[in-house]
Amino acid sequence: MKANDEYDHYIAVDWSIKNMAIARMTAKSNKISVMDVPSDLEDLKAYLKSLKGTKILTIEETTPTQWLYVELKPFVDYLLICDPYRNKLLGEGAKTDKIDASKLVQLLKANLLKEVYHSNDRLLNLRHLVSAYDDLVKAGVRLKNQRYSLLRGCGLTGGEKKTQLKNESDQWVLDGIERQIKTYEEEKAGYEKEFEKLKRKHSEIRFQDSLPGIGVIGAVKIVSQVVTPRRFSDSGHFLSYAGLIKLEKKSGMVSYGRKNSRHCRGLKAVYKTAALSTIGGHNEFNDYYEHLIQKKGYADYNARHKVARRLAILSLGIFKNAKKYERRNHVKVTQEI
Repeated sequence: MKANDEYDHYIAVDWSIKNMAIARMTAKSNKISVMDVPSDLEDLKAYLKSLKGTKILTIEETTPTQWLYVELKPFVDYLLICDPYRNKLLGEGAKTDKIDASKLVQLLKANLLKEVYHSNDRLLNLRHLVSAYDDLVKAGVRLKNQRYSLLRGCGLTGGEKKTQLKNESDQWVLDGIERQIKTYEEEKAGYEKEFEKLKRKHSEIRFQDSLPGIGVIGAVKIVSQVVTPRRFSDSGHFLSYAGLIKLEKKSGMVSYGRKNSRHCRGLKAVYKTAALSTIGGHNEFNDYYEHLIQKKGYADYNARHKVARRLAILSLGIFKNAKKYERRNHVKVTQEI
């Protein structure tokens, strides 16, 4: 993001289905002009195009933000998608779309907005596929839990493949659940085939899949969330994004412990699951885990967490270097992460 005094126009848009509030300030004046009009993308494009000089536009992160980003980016010099959780000023006083847009443009000009990553990169579109897959798996788990509970309530173990219940109503419910489970498994298999196609198409997914414990599905999730490793300034920034390190709370030279960062839960789950998969196998990560347990005296959960962090750092390095992971028989266990 450029220094704010380099732009002639500072624009903030509060977008909703029915209306859009547009607030604007200029480099030479702090006066805010704001209008609330029906939402129309073409009208917004025409308005941005009519402004002479350099323009920076901000929109808060919401469901249609990626669509707006792609559509509006060619009409401004810089498009900043901002984090709504950081915009505390918007929660003060009265709240309307016009007021929100006015406050947002003030935060923009004062350079107080935190940017949320968006791009036109082809890999970003994988997020919709991953999100739909995760929703499908959650629905499938719920159905299987319902089946188990129903069978247990009828005095069975819950693990029966096929059974005939005495009560007709219970049997009718069970038949419906099993039909849904069958449909779920067919849909899940379809997603897995699509992930295999993506692996053949994108080298980034193949490179991530070469890491032990990741797998094709995990590789697709990593690539869809990271998109480009250049957005992370260092490995610490990436570990924070993946939820694998905590942030220190300190004031007046006194430490008040650590807190979790606002992180990507999906990415954290991938690396945590991968760490569990590697432990017990013949690989460098299991060697590292055993070293932490036996030589360093780490508790099991701490050792697993450090293995997950090592996997995450290697994953980022593979992304940056565009190379497959080279398997090694032993690891230099003296190096701590």
